[in-house]
Order: sequence, then structure tokens, then C-alpha cells
Amino acid sequence: MAEHLYLQVAERIEQLIEKEVIKIGSKLPSVRTLSKENGISISTAFQAYYHLENKGLIEPRPKSGYYVKFSSKHLPAIPKTCQPVKKATEVSASEMIIEVFHNMTSPMIARFSVAAPPVSLLPAAKLNKSMIQAIRQSANSGLDYEQLPGNENLRKQIARQSINWGGVLSEDDIIITSGCMDALTLCLSATTQPGDVIALESPAYCGAFQLAESLGLKVLEIPTDPESGVDIAYLDKAIPKFKIKACLFVPNFNNPLGALMPEQNKKALVEIINKYNIALIEDDIYGDLYFGKQRPSNLKCYDTEGNILLCNSFSKSIAPGYRVGWTAPGKYHEKVLRLKLNHSIATATLPQAAIGHFLEKGRYEHHLRNMRKALHTQCLRYQQAVLEYFPADTKMSRPQGGYVFWTEVNPKVNTFELYEKALKKKISIAPGRIFSLQDRYLNCLRLSHGQPFTKEIDDSLRILGKLVHQMS
Repeated sequence: MAEHLYLQVAERIEQLIEKEVIKIGSKLPSVRTLSKENGISISTAFQAYYHLENKGLIEPRPKSGYYVKFSSKHLPAIPKTCQPVKKATEVSASEMIIEVFHNMTSPMIARFSVAAPPVSLLPAAKLNKSMIQAIRQSANSGLDYEQLPGNENLRKQIARQSINWGGVLSEDDIIITSGCMDALTLCLSATTQPGDVIALESPAYCGAFQLAESLGLKVLEIPTDPESGVDIAYLDKAIPKFKIKACLFVPNFNNPLGALMPEQNKKALVEIINKYNIALIEDDIYGDLYFGKQRPSNLKCYDTEGNILLCNSFSKSIAPGYRVGWTAPGKYHEKVLRLKLNHSIATATLPQAAIGHFLEKGRYEHHLRNMRKALHTQCLRYQQAVLEYFPADTKMSRPQGGYVFWTEVNPKVNTFELYEKALKKKISIAPGRIFSLQDRYLNCLRLSHGQPFTKEIDDSLRILGKLVHQMS
């Protein structure tokens, strides 16, 4: 109750700062005054201010009190949406993508290129307990193959979780996979043939281009707004014009923009998909990592025809190394199941059982509450640092969840050259060019705020900003 109370007080103060009722530089009430005016303890008042201080919104001044330091209204402009392309493109995963991926996992560098959680944010101790229970409860210590659709208890728990995004899944709707990329591969394989055209966002996660190339698919990039996501009016015209057979979109906090598609757009998008009777593969891997009060819905909750193939995993939330994902592929269920049998026979037994136990004991939502709070705080601190250290003409997206934000710098800056210069300073970024098949986003980069904000992170962002200044 105390935690809930200090967050309520902190949120009210934050709203006043965002509305500029309390302006930057203004002094806040003393801890004692805040306690008295809100009917809370001194300890709760301190917690509220400490929470706001961690977000970088206020700062303490010796022998003076707390002052407002930052408001998101002072963030720079949002990058513009790209222009449509004239034709679908043959895919060839660039050496640039391979090089960036090769260097992004080194523990010796500041990894602004990795859209994944640090181990410090993961529930290692509780997961270890769940793994021990999984071994104990298994008739054969988890040494045998799991059934083809996946662990029954895990599928039950995922189905129960679907109520959080407006879904009504049953365990029989769900197939467990080896991570989200495995789910996406199975779903694209079930809905397309080599030579088909698929629609991706632009910019889009570079792994989607590699996947399309491996399946022999052509890609049409759909203009995507940094705030509202895919341009559905353009998509409606593009589907018959380019004979699109399937779409692969990330409606909730997409990578790399961090865009969140509004509810009315989600409904309209599903209507378009049903009108043309094509498949839409929905990657919802970031959906649970929202910064607001309510989880955004999925396209799947508006699906009445079975055309939406929902894909997700636990890699971004609790255990990247377990490689446990899942899909609810609608009317393609049997085809995806057959493909899984042909490709892998079964998914690793013990990780599924451990995550099923973790969810069953109610540990997932408690963990997510802490993780969401940490990621939101980190996002604010990273963006404040970019605002302070980068040139004044820098633009940034405003993600409402997830791990990443999109940054546009001066057109003189080639961000692949910036990547090479930064790597020499032990800093890794994701240059914008790897997020498109076109020759675009050359002066853009994706920054991940997954790592906790520390002095080392602040110093690395300052060095990165200095490099951008030098190249501008």
C-alpha cells in the first residue's frame, strides 16, 4: 500500500510538471510540507521525491530543497515519416547488419545497440526456483520430448494472460516456439511462398529483412509514423497494387521507432486485412513493457476471421537465454504445427515448464511492474542526456514502452561512420541504414535504453554527442 501511495503522489507531481503548472527551476514543497498537505508519512514523501529524482524530473539542492529539472515538453522535435517506395525490393541482408550484430554483444562496450534487458533486471532467483520445481515435477526430469504444441501448463498460463490485452485465447490456440524469431519464421512460412511480396514497417527491425531473405520473399516498406505506426491508408492501396500476400508489423512499441498504434487504427488495420483476406503476423514482443497505466490491446483481439497470427516470447521480459516464444496463428494453426514438426519436432522441455511454473505462481506481473518502472525511468534519463549532449537540431521519437527510441541527427552525419568512430570509443549503436532496404535513414540511429542509467552510461552518451557535434 505504501508503494502504491508514494507512486500516486509522484504521478500527481509529474502531471503538474508535464502541464507546466510547476515550471522548470521552480522549487517544490519541502518534504515536511508534502507530507502534511497529502496526509502521508515523511518516509512516503521522501519516496515520492526519490522516484521523481530517479526519473531525472527533479533534483535536490543542498540546504535548499527539491527543484524541477526537466519536462518532456522540452524534448526536441519528432523525426518525420518516410516517403513511400515505388516497388517491392529483393532482399539481400547487408554486411552492415552482420557487422553491427557481431559487435553489439561484447560486454566490454556501452551497448546502446541491444534492445534487450540486462541481467540485473531479470528475476534470476525466482526463475531458478521455478526451474528446480520443473525438474522435480517432471516424470523424467525433463529429459524426454515435450508434446508438439508445447507444455500444457505454459499454454494455459499464456491463455490466462491474454485477458490483459483483450484476448480470449485457449490453450489449444497456442503453439510454443524457440523464441519469437522462430514463431515469426513459422508464421511467414505458413502464409507465403518464395517470390511473394510482404509488407514491413519502414524503418523496420533489421532481423525481419534477414528472415525475408532466408524465405526468398520480396519486401515492400510501408511508411511508419514515429508516434502512430503504419500508414494504414497507404497500406490499403498498396495491398492490391503490389499483390501483398502477408504483413509483418509490430503495433505496440515497434523496433526501432517505439511507435504505438492507436486503437482506432488497430481496428481499421484488421478490417483492411480481412477485406483482402491476407495474413498479418503481429509481433507483440514489447507489448507487456508499457510505461502507462494500461496494457495496449493487440490486433488479435479484433480478429474474427483468423487472419491475425500473433507472435510473442519471454525473451524481452524474463529470460532471453531460455528461448521460449509462442504463437496463436488463427486459421493457420495446423499448418504452423506441421511446419514446427518438420523443423524442430519439439521445443526444449525444461525452459517451458519453468516459465509455466513462474507464471502460475503469479510472479510474472509483479516482476513486470518493477521492470516497466525501471525502463520508463531509464528512457527518460537517456533522452535527457541526448538532449543535453547532442546538437540542438537532433530529433527523437517518444516511445511509450519498450527498449528503444529513434534519433535523427544533422544530415551531414553518416551514422554508419558514427558507428565506426563510436566503436573505437567502446560504444555500440545501431545505425539507421540497417533498418531499411532503401538508401535512407543515413543520418538516423536507434538507441536502446535497456541498460541501467549509470555514470558510465552518461559518460558514453556524452562522448557520442561529442562525436555527432564533430561530424555535423
